[in-house]
Amino acid sequence: MPERQEQARVVRLVLGDQLNHAHGWWRQVRPDVLYVLMEVRQETDYAWHHIQKVLGFFGAMRRFAEHLRHQGHRVRYLTLDDPANQHDMPANLASILAATGAEEFGYQLPDEWRLDAQLKAFAAHCGVKTHVADTEHFLTTREELGTLFKGKKQYLMERFYRVMRERTGLLMHGDQPQGGQWNFDHDNRQRPPKGHVPPPLFFDHDLRTVEVMVRTAGVHTIGAVDAAHFPWPLDREESLLLLQHFCDHLLFRFGTYQDAMSPQHWAMYHARLSFSMNVKLLSPLEVCEAAVTAHQRHPQHITLAQVEGFVRQIIGWREYMRGVYWAQMPTFAQRNFLANQRALPAWYWTGRTRMACLRDAINGSLTNSYAHHIQRLMVTGNFALLAGVHPDEVDRWYLGIYIDAIEWVEITNTRGMSQFADGGLVGTKPYVSSGAYINKMSHHCGTCYYDVKDRTGPKACPFNALYWHFLARDRERLLSDDARPGMLVRMGMAYRTWDKMPAATRQALLDKGDALLAQLDAL
Repeated sequence: MPERQEQARVVRLVLGDQLNHAHGWWRQVRPDVLYVLMEVRQETDYAWHHIQKVLGFFGAMRRFAEHLRHQGHRVRYLTLDDPANQHDMPANLASILAATGAEEFGYQLPDEWRLDAQLKAFAAHCGVKTHVADTEHFLTTREELGTLFKGKKQYLMERFYRVMRERTGLLMHGDQPQGGQWNFDHDNRQRPPKGHVPPPLFFDHDLRTVEVMVRTAGVHTIGAVDAAHFPWPLDREESLLLLQHFCDHLLFRFGTYQDAMSPQHWAMYHARLSFSMNVKLLSPLEVCEAAVTAHQRHPQHITLAQVEGFVRQIIGWREYMRGVYWAQMPTFAQRNFLANQRALPAWYWTGRTRMACLRDAINGSLTNSYAHHIQRLMVTGNFALLAGVHPDEVDRWYLGIYIDAIEWVEITNTRGMSQFADGGLVGTKPYVSSGAYINKMSHHCGTCYYDVKDRTGPKACPFNALYWHFLARDRERLLSDDARPGMLVRMGMAYRTWDKMPAATRQALLDKGDALLAQLDAL
């Protein structure tokens, strides 16, 4: 830090995912308060991040700092190439506190366990009075879900979702759900349409100087970017435009096709609001209210099933996953219920595989720093689970490649929902499938090198044999007392089918699965 710096009685830290325009901190302009934002190597280097993720966070942080200055607040912004930047958050804070002569340090509750622990430790030894504020973003507290399911072996998302609907009043008639049912998921499983899908809304930012700074610093990144035309929203105004675009052009088919995949339409009817929400430029309630308002204005065009599916993703699943995170961390990050040990295939980092669905999902992720939830769950996640990849390897990939990936939402979805590493705390069963599901929900299989209808031949779809191999090798664990109760009921049909197969057929599938696992990098 410079030896001489303007004095401040209070120093307040704003993290890169705390860009909430409505936070109570901003209601009063106080000349004695200095707000600090920083680009630090501890954050660029804890995972191999997509270059768009790094640029997106830095671009949004810089815009937010300018917004605060425009409002009259005092801001100290440390860029990655600032000579005073020690690239360690506590070290930078200590220097700023000393240089300003601050008497008080404030921060908002972090959403990641590692930062929560780091800032608690810093606050305990920084030598000045400390205050901690809520981020004023989520609809629940950190502890609420854990309290709701205290003593339970399983966390029922549907129960939590009903609590949230009742609390917010979204899609409710008094104490009853609008339309007479809570969940329209059964209506939301259609194959992708063959007709026109509205293109995603892109923005156009020139972040070339930021990219040069990141590259010059030697930050290891993955993926591609056209930094001269960076496409993601970087401020609240643009985030609101993206929300409006979703309501006007995509919401009317969101529910119906939310599980569909198409090689021609990587975003389908998805809102792509997760980055804006996860850095807190948009609040979950305003996003849901916008969708509900669109439905109320055009109920014949935007049906209840469309908007309910979207609301469930936000106030149900998103809030639920955050609750799971704070109820289960830090031990959740070590869970590996199925004892999987294999390395992630190398082509997860390059997209160079002959499997069309995986090639498209991975290349799309490397190109766009985004994939929608079925691509993540039933393509890349499904294959990793069938292949027995260690959850640490899968976590590392998901945390780095997606622009919206912050640990509180990434690890619960990946290690819990996707990889069943928690033994069924989150998911009702392992989310695995053969190639038949992918063929049903996408247009990938018709152009694939592999034959989705073949199980054991030289060009058989790898998902087919690996599916049965997974069920066979993990049967004892999946049906043990340690797994989620009722697993046999949920997976009974699959195991009955397996048990009825001729012994020779079962052995052929196991042999094919063994062969595939021995050459994962060559698929």
